[in-house]
Amino acid sequence: MGFLDILLGRSKPAVPDLDQLFGLPSAALTLQAAAGFTPTGTGAVCFASVEGAAFAQAHQEAQALLDADTGRTGPPVERSRDEYGYSWLVSRRTPEDLPALVSDLHAVNSSLEGTGFGPQLLCSVVGFEDDGQRRLGLVYLYKRGTFYPFAPLAGGGERRDNALELQIKAVLSDDLRVEQDLARWFPIWGAPGL
Repeated sequence: MGFLDILLGRSKPAVPDLDQLFGLPSAALTLQAAAGFTPTGTGAVCFASVEGAAFAQAHQEAQALLDADTGRTGPPVERSRDEYGYSWLVSRRTPEDLPALVSDLHAVNSSLEGTGFGPQLLCSVVGFEDDGQRRLGLVYLYKRGTFYPFAPLAGGGERRDNALELQIKAVLSDDLRVEQDLARWFPIWGAPGL
């Protein structure tokens, strides 16, 4: 950052750091010990779709990469679209195989980024739940390189458990780069696996 940037109040935007995703398995251990949440085995990457053959090919290559995993059990990678028009590439693994799920999410993000579609990447989410069936998603904001917890309340409607989200923020502050600006903790209603 230069002297004029400092004087004019300009700052450099945060740089995506996909390797932050690999911190999720150790954060999951902390989350289980401190709050009783365990992985559900579902994770997804959200991106804004772009019309055109190049993006369709990049998306198909990312999906084919994950589907080619010979160790995958259960359903293949799925693509869905939410009510807001965003696309989700969903991977399902056994709950105990969180490292493989994280590798799937990293591969999708890297594949789209490597083909020039990084600006379309929005977030990645990994689902968790506790014994009381409360749901929780750890959301990675691609453009910020940070995580935040998202806890939708059960019973329908678009309500979230803000107290639980703040509790999880405190629990994971040593394990993950947690987004400090609460205004950026966007709700991801209808996210697969939540």
